[in-house]
Formats: sequence, C-alpha cells, structure tokens
Amino acid sequence: MATNPVPPAAAVADALVRLGRVPRVGPSAVHRLVNGAPVAGPAVPCRHSGSVDVFLEAIDRAAPGDVLVIDNAGRLNEGCIGDLTVAEAAAVGIAAMIVDGCHRDSAELRRIGLPIWSRGSVPVGPLGGRSGPADRLARARIGDVVVTPDDIVVADDDGILFLAAAEADEAFRIAAEIVAAERGQAERLAAGSSLREQLGFDVYRQRQASDPTYDFRRHLRESGGAIET
Repeated sequence: MATNPVPPAAAVADALVRLGRVPRVGPSAVHRLVNGAPVAGPAVPCRHSGSVDVFLEAIDRAAPGDVLVIDNAGRLNEGCIGDLTVAEAAAVGIAAMIVDGCHRDSAELRRIGLPIWSRGSVPVGPLGGRSGPADRLARARIGDVVVTPDDIVVADDDGILFLAAAEADEAFRIAAEIVAAERGQAERLAAGSSLREQLGFDVYRQRQASDPTYDFRRHLRESGGAIET
C-alpha cells in the first residue's frame, strides 16, 4: 500500500468514484481530536463490551502502522478509551485509533499525540462489563460501515474512509494524480487563470447546449480536469 505521503481522504474518495466504487465513509460525528496530517493503515477491528481487555488483545496482534478501529455502538455515555490505552497503542506503533463512541482524558491524549477520531469526550468510563461477541476481533461497525481486517483506513481532518486492501494501491495512485492536478490548478488560479478558464467552462456550455447528455463530469474526464466538487 502506497501511503508515503498519505493523500487526503477527499482525494482517495474521488479516486474510488473514478474506479466505479461507492466510498465507504464513517459518520461525520466521528471527528478528529487534534487536526493534523492524513493517516492511513490496515484496519484492526475490535468491539468493545465495557472492558479494556479487548483493546489489549487487539493491540497485541497489531503491527506498527495499523489503525485500531473500535466499535462501541456509538455510545455517548462512556469514554471507552483513555490515556493508558492510547499510550499502550502508541508504544507499539499503532498509527491511529478510530472510535465509534467517546474518549476521555482529552488533555493527556493531546499530549500523547496519537491521532484519535471519536464522537467526543465524556469524563465517565464504562460502569461495567457487557456480554461480548465471539467475533469481537473480526469486525467492527463504524456508523453504517462494517470494517474487517481486509480493509484499509484513511482518515484526516475531513473524516474517515474505508476501502478494501486489494484496491488500495490503485486508489492511492489515482488519488496522488488528483492531488497533483488540483495543486497545479490552484497555482494557476493564484497566478490569475480562473478556474472556469482552466476547465474550459465556455466550451462545456457550448457543447452542452447542443448535447444535453454531455455532463460536466464527462467534460472533466475528457479535458483532464481534476475538480470533483
């Protein structure tokens, strides 16, 4: 998986669309604790049931660069991860933690510096254990997305994206091309060349007038434009 540098999640999403895939996106309510660079890595899913041991099991089987993906069913009444769990994950090289639930110990998590995405913070930890599923380390649900060890996670300040590991290399390659093209467009825009001019918008309008089926995405593909939204 080509992840150096990691493209923005938006560029990877656009690449997946070009490949005919529907991007699998985490809920917008799961957001980043501290803004920073994009992160990507293989998913290590786990399903929380009120006890920290499942995190220790997941960390024990993880490799440096993996992303711990924690399913706590979106609970807002408990912080299922805190400073000690995050410090343990950081010590073994975990790249990030994605939590469909809440965290606590926010000041310490900022100090540790491991990238964290969650639904927010609460001061209360789990008040007791719950019955855990037998497949607690086989899959995790983040919003409507089911994540398995066959997935790659891409996360940044915009949010979280999941894609199959088998399609990651191609998606990252296309995403890098999109980033390069858009960077060039931004530089030309700053130099005085309008986006309409760069994208041949007048040509598009003329052709669309004679062919209503000619849409803007087709025009972008044929002209080499990179903007998607």
